[in-house]
Amino acid sequence: MNLQFGDIQETALIPLAIKASETARPNARIKDEKAKAIIDTLGVDVSRYDPFLSHEGVVARTILYRERLKALLEKYPDAVCVNLGCGFDDKFSQVDNGRLQWFDVDLPDQIAVRRKVYADRERCVMLEGDALSGGWTKHLPKAGMYLIVMEGVLEYFSKEQVRICLNMLCDSFPRGYLLAELHSPFMAKNSKRHDAVKHTNASFGWGTKSGLAYLDLEPRMKLVSETSYNEEMKKYTIRGKLFAATVGKNINNRLAVFKW
Repeated sequence: MNLQFGDIQETALIPLAIKASETARPNARIKDEKAKAIIDTLGVDVSRYDPFLSHEGVVARTILYRERLKALLEKYPDAVCVNLGCGFDDKFSQVDNGRLQWFDVDLPDQIAVRRKVYADRERCVMLEGDALSGGWTKHLPKAGMYLIVMEGVLEYFSKEQVRICLNMLCDSFPRGYLLAELHSPFMAKNSKRHDAVKHTNASFGWGTKSGLAYLDLEPRMKLVSETSYNEEMKKYTIRGKLFAATVGKNINNRLAVFKW
């Protein structure tokens, strides 16, 4: 694996470090052997990217995304799935039903680094593409349903960039679902208070109290569901339950599902 520490953006190190350390636990709630292999190869201390609350949040969102995707794939087993802004994520392995067609899409520099770690697989192909322009969508096969995954992407966008992205998706795909990670206005103003992001140069963009705010930007979309990561985090630890009931009650990230 020809990968160097500088190859990976710091924000990508957060889920990688967390998935790797969780995978190494005896009773791991999620398994991502590729993430563990990447972190092991880097051979550097990434513990600052793996604080408790971020750890529990990444585990929760991984489980929530997986279960929502599986449920949609039961209804649409031949869907074309797009992991837009994929980074090093490998959702394909978590949800593959033997029929879907999957595309891992990211900016050219990220795809170049991803190719050091992953190879294209049957029904799982990497593709260069931008969440703000739809030229890359012409390379996708025609399908009756498209499932678009955006995890850890939109919270770094401005309101105008979110609008452009949503418009692009509805223009490019005649029928689809979007699984999107949303964050609160509080977090949008407090990037440097986030227990993991504060160790990077990244800052959060536009935040919302509800996914309904997205419908003002793209009226073709409807909000199907919105689930706080608290719902999953409170299942596992007393600290997670306390966070969900107190300071995290209204500020934790959510998984919103939209359709059009």
